[in-house]
Amino acid sequence: MEDQKIQEARETMDVKHLCKVLYEISTLLNTGLDRETLSLCLNLCENGVNPEALAAVIKELRRESASMKLSETNPAVTASGSNGNTGGGGSTTASLSGG
Repeated sequence: MEDQKIQEARETMDVKHLCKVLYEISTLLNTGLDRETLSLCLNLCENGVNPEALAAVIKELRRESASMKLSETNPAVTASGSNGNTGGGGSTTASLSGG
């Protein structure tokens, strides 16, 4: 019983250390992901989400967010006109499971 608790404590420490290291790498690579978002991305990948598709979705969401912010400050710019995308975002989202 005691050995099981010790093993669980070690695993918890290992996971926390791994998360810290991944966050440091993420910061060095200027991903702009906070700890919570990085953790969510890691969980998605562990559950079978294609990492490249996930990255593409995150980039698209950032583009859309920037476009929306730009259109709020400059109403003459539209969301569809600022990034050249004519609506292909659904196919990226559909490919997240890699299948």
